[in-house]
Amino acid sequence: MIELSHKKEIDWSGARVRIGDADFSCPFETGVEYSSPARGPWNIVHTGMLVPESHQIFVCAQSCNRGVVLTAAELFKLDRFSTITIEEHNILDGDTENLIIDGVKDIVKKLPVKPKAILLFTSCIHHFIGCDLKFVYDTLHKDIPDIDITDCYMNPTMRKTLIAPDPKMRQQLYSLLHPTDERDNGVNFIGNNFAADVHSELGQIVKKAGNFTRDICTSKSYAEFQQMAKSKLNIVTNPAAVIAEKTLQERFGTKSLYLPLSYDTDEIKKSVDVLCKELGVDFDTSSLEKDAEDALNKTEALLGKTKIAVDYTSTSRPLGLAKLLLTHGMNVTSVYLDCIIPEEKTAFDFLKKNFPTLELYATVHPKMGILPEELNRENSNEENNFTLAIGQKSAYFTGTKHFVNMLEGSGLWGFTGITKLMALIQDAYKNEKDTSKIIQVKGWGCCS
Repeated sequence: MIELSHKKEIDWSGARVRIGDADFSCPFETGVEYSSPARGPWNIVHTGMLVPESHQIFVCAQSCNRGVVLTAAELFKLDRFSTITIEEHNILDGDTENLIIDGVKDIVKKLPVKPKAILLFTSCIHHFIGCDLKFVYDTLHKDIPDIDITDCYMNPTMRKTLIAPDPKMRQQLYSLLHPTDERDNGVNFIGNNFAADVHSELGQIVKKAGNFTRDICTSKSYAEFQQMAKSKLNIVTNPAAVIAEKTLQERFGTKSLYLPLSYDTDEIKKSVDVLCKELGVDFDTSSLEKDAEDALNKTEALLGKTKIAVDYTSTSRPLGLAKLLLTHGMNVTSVYLDCIIPEEKTAFDFLKKNFPTLELYATVHPKMGILPEELNRENSNEENNFTLAIGQKSAYFTGTKHFVNMLEGSGLWGFTGITKLMALIQDAYKNEKDTSKIIQVKGWGCCS
């Protein structure tokens, strides 16, 4: 490790690059990683809590259990959470299978209320030692037939190789759905941590076609959650949920549409057309598009040359959002991200050509640990030295009190989503937030 905090001038290579000089899709070097104090983004514990009337059981070494226990405690949801601790003798004795089976059965026996489902998390150690997880789950399904049990994973070794923990978690949520031949007029929003906005173009089209929406985020009971298996169509707007949608299509044969969150006019209209064709209705977006343009112009007039920073935790399309704001006269100066998803290639190429000085910052590079201090020093002589941030990480790194506290798009979509986002930006410009208090809340909005 290299001590950087005492240096007067920092070489930001590896952690900061102008988009004109950046490579797609990995603009930064990888190695030792830094974790900022912006703790709002959800982890696997938070996402698992979306299944109503469920109980989570983590099987890990004691040090690994500490983090997930604290997550559950911060949510005041320890009543829906248990752990099984792996000790050294379990590895040496080769009894990890029995440890899991006996541990789960003991937990179920002692719970005051029997859960409808158990999300059982194994960890990387089980894969390292070749634990027979198929035997474990087969035994548990046989011995506890009245509780649905699904396999979940706390395995950081999957991050760069297999399916990363986040999309894997979103996939496994829906593995609890029971197969059925029944079909109704339901349309599912799949794989979001925040409920989809039913007033968006997608929700309006579904309603116009005589259908209704379902969403795990709004399910109040396990029985209501199970109704999602009956829906005639699945809609996915988050790229992290694509694997969940594909798995459901394979299991149930349910038609699925990937209509990604976007800030591009043509892409929004294309998604609208796809859904309209599928449901057999027409939908005119012209008035909604005008509302979005009016909101953008109003926001530009209010902000003037105020610097804007965007980060990947606020939206899956941070470059697309930067492009939208820049092409409407707003002063986006920085985007915080660690990699660039394929859906952002068009926006990346556009910004690289037309706004080459836009700065990209890694969020996990070790040098980022001193960025807030460095930016404060750079901005100290400026007359207007606050930045308006969109997202918690960019708010932390820029040290601003003016920010939009949005995660994963917050369910917003399409032209209606742009209009609502502009209102949030205007509010962030006018009103300060207690940034340090907000960003230290882990899993913002979970179980609220």
